Amino acid sequence: MPQSNYSPRRSVLYVPASNARAVAKIPSLACDAVILDLEDSVAPADKIPARESLKAIFANRPAGPREILIRINPLDGEWGADDLLAAIACAPDGILLPKVDTPRDVLEPGDLLDDKDTPESLRLWAMIETPRALVNIAAIAELGRDPAARLSCLVAGTNDLVKETGILPTADRRYLTPWLMQMVLAARAGGLDILDGVANDFRDVEAFSRECGEAVAMGFNGKTLIHPSQIEQANTVFSPSPEALAEAAEIVAAFELPENAGKNVLALDGRMVERLHLIQAEKLLAKAAAIKGANE
Repeated sequence: MPQSNYSPRRSVLYVPASNARAVAKIPSLACDAVILDLEDSVAPADKIPARESLKAIFANRPAGPREILIRINPLDGEWGADDLLAAIACAPDGILLPKVDTPRDVLEPGDLLDDKDTPESLRLWAMIETPRALVNIAAIAELGRDPAARLSCLVAGTNDLVKETGILPTADRRYLTPWLMQMVLAARAGGLDILDGVANDFRDVEAFSRECGEAVAMGFNGKTLIHPSQIEQANTVFSPSPEALAEAAEIVAAFELPENAGKNVLALDGRMVERLHLIQAEKLLAKAAAIKGANE
């Protein structure tokens, strides 16, 4: 995604659409985005009431988070088709599609959005949470290069991947990490954002902080959350550090000096700095400015 269009997605909180108390707290949340959930966090008996609650929620769209999305149930199941129609009618910022296995699982909902003449600003996000999704990840992510597909973000469904593959869910996520890196690589190839999966024990602050740091190091844009107490830490870890911003500003300033005009490489504090580092520095500063603007 071009940095001029950067959208902060450091902290993305799942909120059960069936939980009126949780929904009522949305305006006070400092997360970058909220996903109103109709799927995993909603019991079967509450699926239809949760869907019906969406109309009232969006009639007075909550302030606070910059983006509000709806996660529907799988389209090949009992509730998914009606969920998608209800979500389209609410005109959220995006619709999160679960159990995406192939590009067709994105293209078919996108066709329906076109048929309903929904605005192009309504985007699709895709959960990557099955073995088939990982096998097809490159083709799925490539849809990010096609504006007509509307795909703008991938979301790692780590809990489902653990369940579907039978791997051991260790604290250091050693068996998940290769797949997470595969997702990041595909997302970058497709020009998409990519969000890390949830940390299940929201009381374990140390483990959550470690996962956020690992996700930043792997290249994720942000993390999906299950509890408001995780928002502040995610925002902090996924924001550029003061040290990184100071270094970026120093690189930009060095290339702006008249004596460095036209140079592709220069020496700065005893190290060689190339124009690719200038581009990275400019992107980092633009990211920080976008985050600051979103918080004002």
